[in-house]
Amino acid sequence: MDFLLKKLISMFLMPLPLGVFFIVLALVLLYRHKIKPAKFLLALSIVWLFFFSYPPVANTLLHSLESNTPTLHNAPGNIKYIYVLGGGHHTDKNLPITSQVVEASVVRLTEGIRLYHQLHEEATIIVSGYRGSFDPTTHAVMQKKLALALGVKEEKLILRPEPRDTEEEAKAAKALLGDKPFILVTSASHMTRAMHFFKNEGLAPIPAPTNHLASTQYLDYTKFFSSEALMRSRVAFHELLGLIWQKIKGI
Repeated sequence: MDFLLKKLISMFLMPLPLGVFFIVLALVLLYRHKIKPAKFLLALSIVWLFFFSYPPVANTLLHSLESNTPTLHNAPGNIKYIYVLGGGHHTDKNLPITSQVVEASVVRLTEGIRLYHQLHEEATIIVSGYRGSFDPTTHAVMQKKLALALGVKEEKLILRPEPRDTEEEAKAAKALLGDKPFILVTSASHMTRAMHFFKNEGLAPIPAPTNHLASTQYLDYTKFFSSEALMRSRVAFHELLGLIWQKIKGI
């Protein structure tokens, strides 16, 4: 139930769905000849969509999350495990594995492999993630295929195909690693929330954020209604709502 509720929140309480909802509600009010509230909601929807699709706003929101954790440029020498958190994929044998795994997951795994090479390939990479609602392949298997294609030895990979979200990944890490130190790789915007889950399990991961999306330099202040900015706002919304949910649950 908790997993489904989080999925519903992440689908509907986002900038674009909410903006469309305001427009639809305004049209319903117009149909019922309630002109003043309809005008208010139409104006609100325009301002709402403008605000969250404006690059300076989206970048500021996302940067506030991504800047919480510094980059791990060099892996500590005593680390034996690198846990790369799951993301998304779609199985299509007509495409290369790099196109079957979503961009964020490719970047996460690439960062994990970068640190793996720094450790002279002595570390073990853990990949996780279930198959989703409609895909026949688990995300852990897809990440394994990508890691093998990028030169990681099969014996240096551990799969955890059961976890459906970060909270379950933290529980899987506890069962697998106990009190062993390890590097945790995930998107920079997601790292704060991920660290809360892992520390709540009594673990002490070393954060290695990647996939930074926010830019605070060279912004075009004349660019309006940017789909890229709207995507960044969606990522920020997702993480901020996740952090609020953690507080509600006492994590």
